[in-house]
Amino acid sequence: MSGGSLFSVWYFDLPNFILAALMYTLLGRALLGLIVQPDSSNYIWRFFCRITDPFVAAVALVTPKAAAPVVIWLFGVVWLFWLRVGLLHFFLMLGAAPRGS
Repeated sequence: MSGGSLFSVWYFDLPNFILAALMYTLLGRALLGLIVQPDSSNYIWRFFCRITDPFVAAVALVTPKAAAPVVIWLFGVVWLFWLRVGLLHFFLMLGAAPRGS
């Protein structure tokens, strides 16, 4: 790997990494929510909630109010997955996507 190749596609890797981290954190919140009470003082639970709450609020705007919180979290995971697919498609259409070796 040459010295400049690590950062040559940062414009794709950085948003993809952020979306992936948020997606997996939201998935972790959904799984942890099965065993932790919603008002728990556990620091890991609070971290997951603090990181994902802004995105959960956005997903809740387009999700029926009757949906349980875990359903909203899982819809958020699906939305983030498709955002990542859309990002890849966008960069492929521009011809700016990362190429394999």
